[in-house]
Amino acid sequence: MDTDEFVAKWRGSAGRENASAQEHFIDLCRLVGKRTPTEDDRSQTRYTFEKEAARSSGTGGRVDVWLEGKFAWEYKRRGGDLQAAYKQCLDYHEALGNPPLLVVCDFDRFEVHTKFTNRESWTYRFDLADLSADSWVKVTTGTGETPPDAPKLRALDVLKALWDPYKLEPSRTTEEITAEAAIMFGSVVDELRRWGNTDDRRIARFVSRMVFCMFASDIGLLPRGAFTQLLQMHARQPDRFRERLAALFHEMEHGGDYGADIIPWINGDLFTDRDVPNDLTTEEILILQQLDALNWAEVEPAIFGTLFERILAPGARTALGAHYTSRRDIETLVEPVLMAPLRREWEAVREAAEEARDRARLRGATEETQRERIAETVAPFLDRLANVTVLDPACGSGNFLYVSLALLKGLEKEAIAWAGDRGVALEPHVHPRQLHGIEIDEYAHQLASMVVWIGYLQWKHRNGIALDNENEEPVLQKLEAIRWMDAIVERRGTRKQGVDQSPRAPEWPEAEFIVGNPPFLGGTFLRRELGDNYVNDLHAAWDGKVPGKADLCCYWHEKARQMVQDGKVRRVGLLATQGIRGGKNRVVLQRIKESGDIFFAESDRKWTLDGAAVQVSMVGFDDGTETERILDGRLVESINANLTSGVDVTLGARLAENAGLTFEGDKKAGPFEIDAALAETMRVHPNPDGRGNSAVVRPWINGDDITGNSRNYWIIDFPPDMPLIEAQLHEAPFEYVAEHVRPVRENNRDAASREQWWIHQRPRPAMRAAIEPLARFIVTPRVSKHRLFVWAQAPTLPDSATVVFAREDDYFFGVLHSRPHELWALAQGTQLESRPRYTPTSCFQTFPLPWPPGEEPSDGPLVRAIAEKARLLHERREGWLNPPGPLVADRRQRTLTNLYNERPAWLDTAHRELDEAVFAAYGWPPDLSDEETLARLLALNLERARA
Repeated sequence: MDTDEFVAKWRGSAGRENASAQEHFIDLCRLVGKRTPTEDDRSQTRYTFEKEAARSSGTGGRVDVWLEGKFAWEYKRRGGDLQAAYKQCLDYHEALGNPPLLVVCDFDRFEVHTKFTNRESWTYRFDLADLSADSWVKVTTGTGETPPDAPKLRALDVLKALWDPYKLEPSRTTEEITAEAAIMFGSVVDELRRWGNTDDRRIARFVSRMVFCMFASDIGLLPRGAFTQLLQMHARQPDRFRERLAALFHEMEHGGDYGADIIPWINGDLFTDRDVPNDLTTEEILILQQLDALNWAEVEPAIFGTLFERILAPGARTALGAHYTSRRDIETLVEPVLMAPLRREWEAVREAAEEARDRARLRGATEETQRERIAETVAPFLDRLANVTVLDPACGSGNFLYVSLALLKGLEKEAIAWAGDRGVALEPHVHPRQLHGIEIDEYAHQLASMVVWIGYLQWKHRNGIALDNENEEPVLQKLEAIRWMDAIVERRGTRKQGVDQSPRAPEWPEAEFIVGNPPFLGGTFLRRELGDNYVNDLHAAWDGKVPGKADLCCYWHEKARQMVQDGKVRRVGLLATQGIRGGKNRVVLQRIKESGDIFFAESDRKWTLDGAAVQVSMVGFDDGTETERILDGRLVESINANLTSGVDVTLGARLAENAGLTFEGDKKAGPFEIDAALAETMRVHPNPDGRGNSAVVRPWINGDDITGNSRNYWIIDFPPDMPLIEAQLHEAPFEYVAEHVRPVRENNRDAASREQWWIHQRPRPAMRAAIEPLARFIVTPRVSKHRLFVWAQAPTLPDSATVVFAREDDYFFGVLHSRPHELWALAQGTQLESRPRYTPTSCFQTFPLPWPPGEEPSDGPLVRAIAEKARLLHERREGWLNPPGPLVADRRQRTLTNLYNERPAWLDTAHRELDEAVFAAYGWPPDLSDEETLARLLALNLERARA
């Protein structure tokens, strides 16, 4: 059948839905060269006419044509209501497996609606006559606008694409739409501030109202004329626009007539006054027009909350780890913590309902009685879902709460649809009032309720559910359970009130589940970012529960752990800095395992923090009830406190035999470093007492000098006990420090650093004493992609970016650079982004060497073998790094990082021979697996610790 034949046949047809639909579709298949449902799928399981499906309301129904993963097609009689047909198709969408295309047709008119995940929705519209015409199909967004990047397709092309849906996929993602909106709203905010509206709270409230009006217009909650036409009619009349907008706000507060339109009672926290910024100008109104043209029904609430948070309070949460979180990222945590047990409950309920129906049928019960048995079993589960409570104790603008609500609604809809397929109609009841939140930032707190409500209304809109079907007024009810407060420090009363002022950990609302993303802030930065008074109160409130140097996020983990232990919370899922796996931070995970257990973790997951890629961890825990353990997407027997499985090296103890050998390098806290030329000048500069400056100007090394090219830097280093009057005798170095360092140190929070500005902040006297008698010593970068150990020659001063080992023998160097030590250090340490971090306490002081340090038989063959292989490794590396002669093209590329990235065969051989010598010293075979090696090291550690 060609186009003309198809058009001629169906132009004159009566187009009765029931009688003509299947014949019409079969002819269409012939037209586009596709197989019919009967030809393609005789089983009628993936491609069929009259596909049964449950509506979201729970009642059963059928869609006229369905092809799995491609489209669902609903017919109406000629001249029928295509919008009603689309809503009906949308009602079946989830039960049909969420096909990306929904098609409605009345034989004369065709509409193809796209439903791709995380993409803008487009509609392709054409008539029967367009199949013969050489014209482009009209494409519109949900707002009726034509997208500027819409493809140019003819009607026949669109029909053929039903079997290849991605040819019709909209180009813009919901994230891109949201980002565009955020940029434009940022312009409005900047203009309002420029014109004197400096009250950020007022601006935040106004912008939030504009967001809701645009969203409400696009989903049909507000008549389009009420807001869109207001923008169009009065853009050039700012005074009139402000007057009419204030009147609209008034009607949204109470509900009522607004010109020819009826405005629903919106209210909530947003519309309790008529305030509109006085200086709103034509320029801002025109930007609002552009914003209103966006399809706000497609904006993902889990995204735009964070974006607007940044617009309205730039930088306010940056130090506390606010970051962009997509819905998919959030679901990674919420699914296993919140939804997994509920989905298991639903599976059990579904099986019980089927058994109850089958038993009734076997007893000869009527179909009505069988349906009653299903209802009696499923209805309590829906009540159960409606009573689930979720708390996000650092809720920001509500992203985790909205996603949690959407997932709960999805499971509720699945249960209702399952019952509907069996003739049982049940009602939905999951509601935003089940959500609880805590947020300290005022702007984010204001946004949280709006994000949750927009998400709730958007979910109903996307699922074809009437927005007023629950007869709730106002539309935006106050969410009192989302609190504006500090989640980790509470100060009570004043002395005049006679109330105990001592800070304490505040009470959180009880909830069945806790999920969220608490702020990250390293323990060493707490005072700089939060102030001494706050940190003093924080430490006082959590004394004995959270180590003083722990990351800020640890306080949320400990509070949630306590609530689980007290029976106030069932399950918890929180994000954490990746550093929670080690050091002081790990204490909170160890406490979690002591009072309960970790059942889910992502040990090292990529994230986006203020636009930069970082690494985070996710931790799910309970009281130990959960029996399944999932680590990094794998089912495991257990999850250790360092978020590993298998051998739990966190049980390893610090060994007294390893004490006094490792140190953090010198922390200078100021620009004491100088280049080699200046250093040489200073060293020969005469001083009043006749002494030179070689004692206070010495070579300097930091992590970059180890992993990259040595910069040949030197450092001015007055001894830790040198008084000012003596330092002044070293004229040139002292003058340099006075000019360059003193201004920096005068603003240092540490009193000693301010007062003794000529001396390094943390000069590490113990480290200095340990390496002073040595001709050379070992250093490694604290953070690096590869665990590298190198020799430093006296009198080099190692920086705080390095870890120092006070040994000068090749044997010790060889053991450090061996596979057993590297495995142990990786298991015990943490990471900075994707680079492992080495800490003396956890990585070395717990590491059992083949012999306790100082007790190794220095002349023994096993020790000599390790020393020989270590010397060989060092010599070959030095030969590669510093080759003789002029033929090397680019010496700057010859770095240890590049060498270990390339890993040439000779380097692998040198390391393998060194590893074999070290394994022999332990008395172990060299082919042990990593797991077995760690197990033997742990056993040796515990044996040494007991001894």
